[in-house]
Parts: sequence; structure tokens; C-alpha cells
Amino acid sequence: MSEAAKQRPFQAEVSQVLRLVVNSLYSNKEIFLRELVSNASDALDKLRFESLSHPELLKEGTEFRIRISADPDKKTLTISDNGMGMTEEELEKNLGTIAHSGTREFLDKLQAAKDQASGMQLIGQFGVGFYSAFLVANKVEVVSRAAGSEQAFLWTSEAKESYTIEPAEREEHGTDVILHVADEHAEFLQGYRLRDLVTRYSDYIGHAIEMPTRETEDPKKEPEFERVNRANALWQRNPKEIDAEVYDEFYKHLGHDWEAPVAHRHFKVEGTQMFAGLLFLPKRPPFDMFDRSSKHGVRLYVKRVFIMDNCEDLIPPYLRFLKGVIDSEDLPLNVSREMLQDNRVVRTIKKQVVNNALTMIEELCSEKPEEFKTFWESFGAVLKEGLHYAQDDAEKQRIAKLVRFESTAGSEMTSLEQYVGRMKEGQKAIYYATGTSRALLESSPHLESLRKRDFEVLLLTDPVDPFAVAGLNEFDGKNLVSAMESNLELDETEDEETKQAREEQGKAVQPLVDRFKSVLDDKVGEVRASSRLTDSPVCLVIPEGGVAPHIEEMLRAHNPNMPRTKRILEVNPNHPVIERLKKDNDADGGSERVSEWISLLYDQALIAEGSPVEDPAGFARRLGHLMQQAATT
Repeated sequence: MSEAAKQRPFQAEVSQVLRLVVNSLYSNKEIFLRELVSNASDALDKLRFESLSHPELLKEGTEFRIRISADPDKKTLTISDNGMGMTEEELEKNLGTIAHSGTREFLDKLQAAKDQASGMQLIGQFGVGFYSAFLVANKVEVVSRAAGSEQAFLWTSEAKESYTIEPAEREEHGTDVILHVADEHAEFLQGYRLRDLVTRYSDYIGHAIEMPTRETEDPKKEPEFERVNRANALWQRNPKEIDAEVYDEFYKHLGHDWEAPVAHRHFKVEGTQMFAGLLFLPKRPPFDMFDRSSKHGVRLYVKRVFIMDNCEDLIPPYLRFLKGVIDSEDLPLNVSREMLQDNRVVRTIKKQVVNNALTMIEELCSEKPEEFKTFWESFGAVLKEGLHYAQDDAEKQRIAKLVRFESTAGSEMTSLEQYVGRMKEGQKAIYYATGTSRALLESSPHLESLRKRDFEVLLLTDPVDPFAVAGLNEFDGKNLVSAMESNLELDETEDEETKQAREEQGKAVQPLVDRFKSVLDDKVGEVRASSRLTDSPVCLVIPEGGVAPHIEEMLRAHNPNMPRTKRILEVNPNHPVIERLKKDNDADGGSERVSEWISLLYDQALIAEGSPVEDPAGFARRLGHLMQQAATT
């Protein structure tokens, strides 16, 4: 170490990452080369993009390339590029820290990973692939010179607790990653082995990957280099010429993933706008899928020139789990994110991307139901957002055919088409209930009249579900109706005699209803006789325009000042408790005992819907007092 080099400690999390990577995470060590070549490719893409607005960064006639060279005598392997390069500060930030808010979560998940697949997938998700270099090297040096700078720097580490950075020399901008390969991994110093890895993992990198010609692999001679990858954009090739393994390897490079995708869709659009696309469905969700601050999107190219990663303007939020590439022939090379947001070509591309993405998922659903089930478990909650956010009705209906819900019909998830196919004679609507769990909903008093009629009910337990079904409204001509809404009407063809009997029953119980209103005036918005209850004495229903109580609590967690919605308490006139209370109230309208029962029944309604009791101590006191009275009378 020179005098100019300064020892710097790794961020604590980096030290842990290094130990996990080196000691326990990878079984397939050869992937280190793919990660380092991919990083070099990204550096070249970044410089090409930056040079569009800052042409002084790039000398005229510069040919982008990645070079891989091994020196068996020195036991070194070098991956070199003439890309963007890094400053001293960038070396420290990019290699000495993990500048990501999810670092702690990342480490927790790595520690909890029980198998190689889950662990390897996490590496790609968190973008720490550089550290895979230590799978085969006991020391790594990085010499980098930023474009536009005359000064290079050398970063050195042995994967222990610290690293050094010191001034260095490099003829041009770019980066050299020099691996001091451990003896047990000497195979990666052999030219044929490296060529095989490039062909397998990096053949479709958009830049030339060069290696010394076989005739000049002798390190004592000045090497001549030759291209070893085709560098042919996969998405521009004829799909008939590409087999599944090629698509899988391209996806792994693109998504920094270790598992093959569940499905892919390769398409080309020609006409007023011309573009090609390649979309993939990952097998597992990324760790930040529900982090709104994280960027999700496809990679955008214009005429094979890389423009940006995570182009969110080309896919709607409900398809943010997609990985892929879009290459346009019509967008300008200097297109910016601001220009993308108001561009007719972009809107046309986005429509086609959505169409092909939904087609890919539909084909997975019809042709590979078991794999679709796995997809749904990973991404269903996100896809359902499309029922709320999609602007096009035809698009909503396509999504509606794909969504799956739990149901009272059985333990398997069901589609809306399957539900409609099972509807009973006389059933006019698709009924659903929202709550925090299936067990809670199955025992809900709101479902009693529906169960009595043997009507199936969808059990919606995802937080997104109430918003999703509110955006759909109807399916196959059938309205979606909440079993928990105040305006639930099941007997549209009720005969006059039954209707009159129900009205008289309501009038008879009205004095007790008025007493409920008096006791619960500050807690509920309305009290009324119920036509939906058969077994329970009371239940709380949602007024028009209101939201389910568990959703309201979730919203209040983000906005504590949000006013509470007063719900409607329905009373079952035919329940023995209500009949007894009616008699007691008729005999003594001011009885404190009646008031205690009313408060207790309100608390029971809260418990039945899964809401917390507002005064647990008061509830316990009333319950104990009424039990004592019952035991002594």
C-alpha cells in the first residue's frame, strides 16, 4: 500500500454482505463474470447516453468495448471497459457502501434465506453483483477514471473489514476490474473457459466483448483482441430462430436474476410507429414491489441506443413487476423523461406493451394453470390494482378475467367467470365481503341472508381489494355488490304480504330502535331494523360512500386527523335477545339494564367485524354484570 493510500472501513452492512457472498450464498461461482460484464455494459450505456447532452465527454470515433484478459502467471483476470468510469467519491459510494434504504431488510432476508435460489435472487434485486467477484478472487483491484477527468484512482480490497483508495494512472476513461484469482479457481484463467462463459451468459450484450486471439494468448506477447460475442440485439432477431434457453439467459442478464422467467413475450410492431419489444414475467417479486419511491419499468432503447433503465412511462403501475426491453425507431435519441410524459409515440407504445403483457399473462393462465397460480401468488395483488387504475374498459375486463379471489364455494381461488357460472337461479349480482381474514369473513353476520339463499360470496382480504372492485363495478353484465353495504337488497320480487309483514315488524320494534339511537348516538349514524340478519342480533353496515372499517384504520394510520365514519347498526327483530329487549323496553323505557345490553350488543357487532372494542374495560364490566344478573334470576 502506497503512502497516498488511505485505509477506509467498509460500511458495516457491506462487510456482512461480503461474508455472506463469499461463504454461503453462491453454489454457481461462474456467474461472477456475467455480473462484472453486465456492470461494464451499464457503464458504456451510461457514457453513450451522457454524451448525447455532453459531447465533450466522448472523443470522436471512440468504439465502445469490453475486454476480458487473463494472466495465468500473475493469476489475474481483468475485465476492462472504456465507459463512464468513476471518481474517487463514486468509488467510495458504489463499492464501499450500499447506498440503499433497504440495506437492513436486504441483510435480514439474506440471513433468512433457506435455499440457494432465494438467496441468489436477492443479490440481483439489491444490485450488489460487484461483490460476486470475491467468489473467485482473494483480492480485487478497481482502476477507474471518470469521463471528463484526467485523474484515475485505484480501489483495493481483500474482502475483509476495509479497503483503500489511492491515485492511479489510466490512459483513457473507463474501468479495469482486476481479480487476483484464488488457486482453487484457476480454471477461470483459461481462455476457453472464459469464452464459454461469455457465450453462455453475455452473448447478447449490446457492446463488443473482446478477448485475446487464441494465437496471442501468451501473456508475454502484446495481445491482439477479437470479438467473442455476437452483440446482436436479441429483440431485433426473428423469434423463430431463438430457443427458450437463449431467452432465459438474456432475462437473467437483463433482470440480474438467478431464476428463469415464468413467461416471455417477443413482439414487433410495424406501421405508423415501429418498435420491437421483449417482455418477461419474473418468477418471484422484487423486495421493493410495494415501495412507491422505487422505480419500476422496462429498459428503453432508440434505434438500439440505450436511453434509460426503468422507463415507467411505458408500463402502467399495475404491471410494474414486468422486466423487458422496448426499442423504438421513432423516438428522438435525445428523448428525456419529461418529453416521454407527453408524447404521442409513447402513448402508442404503451398501449401495445399493455396489450402484449396481458396476452402473455392470459396465455400463461390458459396453457399453464399451475404456473399461473404461482404467478398469482407473487403478483396478483399488484395486477388487481389495474381494476381501479386502468382507463380503458376493455383493458379492465381483460384484467377482470385474470383476477382470482377466495370464495365461500371452496378452498381454491376462483375467477369471476367461474363465479358467474355457479350463480343460483334468481341471483342477480356477484356478492363479496371485505375483511382482514377468511376466517373472520366466513363467520360474519353480514353473510347470513346470503348463506340462507345458498349464494356464493367472494372473500376479499387484500388491502387493495375494496378499491379494485369499486373500479370494476360489473362483470359479464352482473353488478358487484358488497354484502356489507347499507343498501343490500336481496328480495327484489318480495310479495305484498311478506313486505307488509316486514313493515309491521319494523314498526313494532321501532321504540327499541329509538332507544338504540339514544344510547349509541355518538357512535353510529343510524339504527334500523334488519332484513339481512338471520342468526345474529345486530351488525354494523357501511353507509353509502363509506369504506370498510379495516381500510379506514389503514388510511388513518397515514392520516390520524381523518374523521371516523359513523356506520349503521342493524337490529334483527326476530332474534330472541332483541325480542326480550323489546319487552323490557316496552315495560320500562328508561331501564339501565336495557342500556347496558345495547352497549354490549354494539361491542359484539364491533368484535364480529374484526374491529377493536372502543372501551375494553367497560365491555368486560358490562358483560360481567349482565352475566351475574342472569345467574341470579
